[in-house]
Amino acid sequence: MIIGIGLDIVELHRIRRLDDRSSKFRERILTERELAEYAGLSDRRKVEFLAGRFAAKEAFAKANGTGIGEMCSFADIEIQKDEKGKPSIYFRQQEIGFVSITHTKEYAAAQVVLQS
Repeated sequence: MIIGIGLDIVELHRIRRLDDRSSKFRERILTERELAEYAGLSDRRKVEFLAGRFAAKEAFAKANGTGIGEMCSFADIEIQKDEKGKPSIYFRQQEIGFVSITHTKEYAAAQVVLQS
C-alpha cells in the first residue's frame, strides 16, 4: 500500500555554488558511502550526483510527512544503487520505497514513493 509520494526539483547552479563554497554542504547531505562515491566522479558529475541526492532526500522527507529536521535528517537517508545502477532509498538503513532521479543541464529532480 502506498503511504506517501514526494517530489523535489533543484537547480544545479544553486547546488554547485553551495558545494564550491564549502565541503560542509556535501558532508551534511551525503552519507559516508555516498561521499565515497562522490569522490570518484568528474566535476560535472559531482554536481549532478549531489543535486540528485539532495532532491531525492527532500522528496523522501515530503513523502514521509516529516520534512528534514529533528525526526528525519539527511544522514538518515541514503540512496544506494544495485549492480545495474537502479537506485533504492533507505531510511535508517532499511529499504523503504522507490526513488527515481533525473537530471538536465540545469536541474535535478527526484520522486519517491513509500509503501508499507
